[in-house]
Amino acid sequence: MHPRQPPGRDLIHVGSRRWFLQAGLAGIGGLTLPQLLQLQAAGAQPRNDKKSVILFWLSGGPSHIDMWDPKPNAPQEIRSPFGTIATSLPGVNFTEHLPLQASIAHKLSIIRSVDCSASNHTPITMQAGNPLAQRTNDGRDGGGYPSMGSVAAKLRGANDPDMPAFVGLANSWVSDVWESGDMGSQFAPVKGHELAGKFALPNGISVPQLTDRDQLRGELDRFGRALEQERTLDRVDRYTRQAYEMVLSGKVQKAFNVDEESEATKEAYGKESVGQKALLARRLVEGGVSFVLVSGAWGYFDHHGDNVRWGGIEKGLKPLLPRVDQALFALVNDLEQRGLLDDTLVIMMGEFGRSPVINKELGRDHWTNVMSMVMAGGGLQHGQTIGSTDSRGGAVASGIVRPQDLAATTFRHLGIDLGSHWLNSRGRPIPIVAEGGRPIPELI
Repeated sequence: MHPRQPPGRDLIHVGSRRWFLQAGLAGIGGLTLPQLLQLQAAGAQPRNDKKSVILFWLSGGPSHIDMWDPKPNAPQEIRSPFGTIATSLPGVNFTEHLPLQASIAHKLSIIRSVDCSASNHTPITMQAGNPLAQRTNDGRDGGGYPSMGSVAAKLRGANDPDMPAFVGLANSWVSDVWESGDMGSQFAPVKGHELAGKFALPNGISVPQLTDRDQLRGELDRFGRALEQERTLDRVDRYTRQAYEMVLSGKVQKAFNVDEESEATKEAYGKESVGQKALLARRLVEGGVSFVLVSGAWGYFDHHGDNVRWGGIEKGLKPLLPRVDQALFALVNDLEQRGLLDDTLVIMMGEFGRSPVINKELGRDHWTNVMSMVMAGGGLQHGQTIGSTDSRGGAVASGIVRPQDLAATTFRHLGIDLGSHWLNSRGRPIPIVAEGGRPIPELI
């Protein structure tokens, strides 16, 4: 008989002999999976609908003038080197390098008046949907405020109890994904590139084997581990049982198995990082995840000029635009064909816009006065532009949309009470919508 051992925090990996249920269902914020499920259940309310959000994060700050808000009549130093094309919305033009998005503009809302003055070169402010959440460079970045995805994880939870609520699909975590702040690590996003392996069964063990409790105990012994002797699968609490069932159901592993998709579907999304992550995001929300964040690469929209890694407007942005054009086009159409678009709010944005004047390195610099973003789905009123900028594209001219308005719009879609609060570490109630935020009126 094996001696009693304290629960460990090993990860579950395919084929790993370190895999075992009691200790292996772990690793998210230092919590075991049963603890995570218990804590999430304490905050989230049961839902019968399948509302979800997919947020494309254009890390680095996309140039609005060279994408969705062109200024072809501006002076040469301001207007884009790219031409413009008509969209499916009369009188609305995009850059010539977004032809697919232009073709479905009637399914989109192009918001040209986003106030990002509180934002910085991080995901904090805009992913939190909160102007009080800012980069401060003093070890307390974000002021403790959580991301919108973490609020969704706490107050809504996953659409399927066998799936996590909030998943991030990003290669660079710190720079591209804002987490849960003081709300607690149990509501932080799960790292998608690690998640699939955590819920895979090791070689030689199948679901039928696992449902045979005697054989399961024998397999665990064979891998050098044992469950605590006085606890059996018939006596564990419901959160531990839910953790077992999350593995046994295979839903997480199935959602991550993009190989189930046809080659035609994969080609439609594109084989670049952002396209493949967009396809995976669709599979995740289809499987029951409530909030998915997609980032193609760290800083890939930071187009200061040809003297830096990501290049300037022509050498850097131009080859990148077809990738995000294809990814958004494919996702919106795919969701629509599957009957999922009304339940899935799609957002594409970055941390700020870029300067009106093209600099001497043939790029544009950070510009926090205004940016553009795109939304689709969510059962909202689309086929419109919202707000405008001045003739230079440097300031909001009408219809200002603030970070807190984005949060209110997102939470309303998810069915979360906009008057909700969460408690910080001192027990103080913190509203989920800051500074008078309200749903963007043109969308509702």
